[in-house]
Amino acid sequence: MGLAEISDRIAKAETAAGRENGSVKLIAVSKVQPNARVEAVLQEGHRCFGENRVQEAAGKWPAFREAFDGIDLHLIGPLQTNKARQSFELFQSIHSLDRPKLAKTFARLAQEMGTCPEIFIQVNTGEEPQKAGVLPADTDAFVAECQAMDLPIRGLMCIPPIEEEAALHFALLAKIAARNGLSGLSMGMSSDFEKAIALGATHVRVGSAIFGERAPA
Repeated sequence: MGLAEISDRIAKAETAAGRENGSVKLIAVSKVQPNARVEAVLQEGHRCFGENRVQEAAGKWPAFREAFDGIDLHLIGPLQTNKARQSFELFQSIHSLDRPKLAKTFARLAQEMGTCPEIFIQVNTGEEPQKAGVLPADTDAFVAECQAMDLPIRGLMCIPPIEEEAALHFALLAKIAARNGLSGLSMGMSSDFEKAIALGATHVRVGSAIFGERAPA
């Protein structure tokens, strides 16, 4: 499919939703993609990418940053507390804040380092026991707790259950964000990003539709 077609579909979805073109940020999910594929997308002019693992990003992106200006890197996978400092050094945004211990670590690092990535709180909208994220019923309190630590909470993120209608989860995330005064909604992937845009997504995470199927991890 490729970058150009995905970008065109995003623009059409923005228009259909009555939103300004360019209001949705496309995060090209480059996890476990060969460097040649990533470089091809960089050569097309795209600069916003998503990675799942700190270690993989650390091995991939410093060299790309030397070759290309303006790279905007987003961590979209789960984060271990002991990788938090490294994540601050690598990423401009982190989409997977999901527990108080990690929030306290972020707050300490922000004080020590004098900087902090934009933060999205991951919400487990499907209440799936195997999945990371704050439960919907606990999200308001967690947002308030994070804001009391002066963390730059940009918005909320979710990954809907595969077997359920994604739009219901996008609508729930948008409702929780609105009542907490948060404008950022990181939701929607290759199969459902147009639904997410219709329901207010500000960031969509698209991998295979841009790069092709991922190599095995």
